[in-house]
Amino acid sequence: MKFTLSWLRDHLDTDASLETILATLNTIGLEVEGVEDRAAALAPFRIAHVLEAEQHPNADRLRALKVDVGDGTIRSVVCGAPNARAGMKAVAALPGSFVPGTGITLKAGEIRGVKSEAMLLSSREMGLGDDHSGIVDLPEDAPLGMPYAEWAGLGDPVIEISVTPNRGDALAVRGVARDLAAAGIGTLKPWKPEPVAPAYPTPLDWVIEDPRACIQVLGRAVRGVTNGPSPKWLQDRLAAIGLRPINTLVDVTNYFTFDLGRPLHVFDVAKVKGRTLTMRLGREGDEYEALNGKTYRPTPEDIVITDAAGVESLAAIVGGESTGCDENTREVFVECALFDPVRIALTGRRHQVHSDARARNERGLDPAAQRDMLEAATRMIIELCGGEASTISEAGAEPAWQREATLRFERIAGLGGSSIPAERAVASLEKLGFVVKAKDAAEVTVAVPSWRNDVASSRSTYRAGGTELTQEPGIDPARAKAAAEGVEAVEAECDLLEEVLRLEGLDAIPSVSLPVGSPLPLPSLTPRQSRAALARRVLASRGLAEAVTFGFTARDTAALFGAVPEALRVENPIAADLDQMRPSPVATLLQAAGRNAARGYPDVSLFEIGASYVAPTPEGQLATAAGLRLGQTPRHWDVKPRAVDALDAKGDALTVLLALGVSPAALTVTTDAPAHYHPGRSGILRSGPKLPLARFGELHPRVLSALGIDGPAVAFEVLLDSIPEPKRKKKSAPDLPAFQPVRRDLAFLVDREVQADALLRAARNAERNLIAEVSLFDRYAGERLPEGKVSLALEVVLQPRERTLTDAEIEAAVAKVVAAVAKATGATLRG
Repeated sequence: MKFTLSWLRDHLDTDASLETILATLNTIGLEVEGVEDRAAALAPFRIAHVLEAEQHPNADRLRALKVDVGDGTIRSVVCGAPNARAGMKAVAALPGSFVPGTGITLKAGEIRGVKSEAMLLSSREMGLGDDHSGIVDLPEDAPLGMPYAEWAGLGDPVIEISVTPNRGDALAVRGVARDLAAAGIGTLKPWKPEPVAPAYPTPLDWVIEDPRACIQVLGRAVRGVTNGPSPKWLQDRLAAIGLRPINTLVDVTNYFTFDLGRPLHVFDVAKVKGRTLTMRLGREGDEYEALNGKTYRPTPEDIVITDAAGVESLAAIVGGESTGCDENTREVFVECALFDPVRIALTGRRHQVHSDARARNERGLDPAAQRDMLEAATRMIIELCGGEASTISEAGAEPAWQREATLRFERIAGLGGSSIPAERAVASLEKLGFVVKAKDAAEVTVAVPSWRNDVASSRSTYRAGGTELTQEPGIDPARAKAAAEGVEAVEAECDLLEEVLRLEGLDAIPSVSLPVGSPLPLPSLTPRQSRAALARRVLASRGLAEAVTFGFTARDTAALFGAVPEALRVENPIAADLDQMRPSPVATLLQAAGRNAARGYPDVSLFEIGASYVAPTPEGQLATAAGLRLGQTPRHWDVKPRAVDALDAKGDALTVLLALGVSPAALTVTTDAPAHYHPGRSGILRSGPKLPLARFGELHPRVLSALGIDGPAVAFEVLLDSIPEPKRKKKSAPDLPAFQPVRRDLAFLVDREVQADALLRAARNAERNLIAEVSLFDRYAGERLPEGKVSLALEVVLQPRERTLTDAEIEAAVAKVVAAVAKATGATLRG
């Protein structure tokens, strides 16, 4: 919200300095975004007199001027403006001046052999508009040598404030003035427009076809108008806040939008088809060209204004080109309407239109000021454009906006933490326009002014003319129940308390520390977040690059990696090939690796901490640490590159599991990996015989072929949510055995189909109290072995704890291991 200091003083009688006003705005919650002093940028520019103007001897489009800048010297100036002539008054910049419209600092020089010691400026070069058709042509009585900014009245600072979404009244200069007056900065000037007597019947009538489209609308015509450029004071005010003056009728509506916070719209009566303007919701086939040059197609949820020819305006958002006012307009019809704020906000968002009218309508307008606003606009149009007014056309009715709110004085200290006396709190509310209805030592009840629709804003309906109009998207049953239980009253009380506190100054509210919940800070991350962070660090340390891919992919691609239930289909995908939630991050990682390979990077190692989607529920989103390696291992001076294999993926998955506290002794490997892995070259790491913790292996050639990727490619998926949290143990000194361990190597002859994991598991369980570790250190298949047999060699570590083992005890323990392995797998000890 922008306004000038002089504009503010139109409504606020004060002699306070600019610095005091700015400081007060900040303390009462209207945060100052910035202050622009245009006179400072224009300070070097002076009013000059062109004494002579001759054709440049060496350029057809340039003129050689003799200019008096008021300092007693005559300067030579080369100028290309078509309106440069002898005798005119212009604005001159001397060498060393910064020209804001061009971004250059002026220097003296020569142009085609003629000295140029100054520059005559256009409006655009001074940063005062878009006009660059010629230099500024000043009146003959403009005082020579006077600073241009001083003569033009540009020493009026422009203030910009930030307005919160609930404060629609602060999007008006008068609303800002009211707040400042309540805070003790001057007095709010009275405002009550004098009614304009009608001279003829209205040429247009209003019809509200659907009560959802409009609550109340007033309209009035003025005939015999002369529409041209608006007066200088009006143009200057609009230009100061960044608006481009268009013509008087349009400029009046823009002025009221900022001055009183009331958006208006004007129709050229001659361009309206028929005698009726209708408020309704959009229909199939509706279309119109707006004043901003764009074409809009309103939906059945949008409010439109129509005549006999069709849609003429997207109500409260942007008007239509076909009925816009121009220099030929002789009769104008002014619209002043009240709409559902929520529906306006949704319409603006739907069509991506950001306008000053929308900003005010979606925050809510003063429902009691409809007629006064129309009278004021009518009078200004007649004063600036001439003409006479018609009778007022009206539809709908003023809504029942009246409401009361109560503030308990003990809440000022209890909730606000401030010691403001009750009498001062009541006085603050009265200064803001609240009217005291009842007051005692404990509380005060006030009537809320019509312009403060943010106070007690829990109401979900307007009631007008006996008809209940529901705000979009309707009354929330939970809110209706809460309002019935008094929640609305509590919200209104908090609103009143906020008003009292901010008028005392937000910086005066004492700071209160939050209670300490624990002497020690609680963990900032949940266990799930900690697991994800640790997995990310581990995988990055293993040379994999982190990728962030979409959680959805093409349905055909998703089907290669798991089930694709219809419930996980994306109804409104951002692209046609992103219509299914992915069953696994491996799907999108493989596509990313394929794109890298297609661009000359075939050897890729990627990982992602993301979700696998298996069901349309929160529980169906599985946190997964997935990784993929494609091509060959990295080049190394001591190791030759080789194709990646399933053991690379197994190593990645195992490293993550071990870092997350999974005991290696608790892990088993099964070969029932999902179908997107290569059978016989993949597996599942489980905790015990059942709980899967990770999947790994070489990807199936069918998957690679479908995606057009040359293998080999290996992948893994660690299911983070399935990993149990490590048990918390009391810290104590490490248990270091006093006796040396005993190691024995045992080689077993087993069938080729027997898994090594079965031998390891059987050996560990043979003598739990004595065996500390069992590991596989060799596998041999070849000559001197029976057909279909392999040799698996285990290292068994025996750790005595009470005394040194005797040879007999060692042999007995080894015998137990051999017997347990033979019983579990049918293996025999090799000689």
